[in-house]
Amino acid sequence: MKQKIHSLKYLKERRAELRQSLTPAEAFLWKHLKSRQFEGRRFTRQHSIKNYIVDFYCSKEKLIIELDGEVHNNELAKEKDDQRTKYLTELGYTVIRFENKMVFENLGSVFMEIKEHFK
Repeated sequence: MKQKIHSLKYLKERRAELRQSLTPAEAFLWKHLKSRQFEGRRFTRQHSIKNYIVDFYCSKEKLIIELDGEVHNNELAKEKDDQRTKYLTELGYTVIRFENKMVFENLGSVFMEIKEHFK
């Protein structure tokens, strides 16, 4: 029997909270990703895989998009991000990260990089 790793019940409430309180960068990017607006791909926001809740996820591409704000600019946070990325990569996912300001200042290059990871 295949073990369920997506949208585990115990994280449901936390995922809902995060969806209600998106950062400005997450809300801005979500406007462009929701409803299959970007390249016809379906993205979900605040999706959980095992114990991690990722910012955006495209199941067709096994692609995870993470947006990093100021809270990620210290050694401990970077170490945790690296561990998380390594773990998700080992599960077969591709993880790409963007700084929040990149979403606002250079959305075109963000989209180009996302597309480069499509199969």
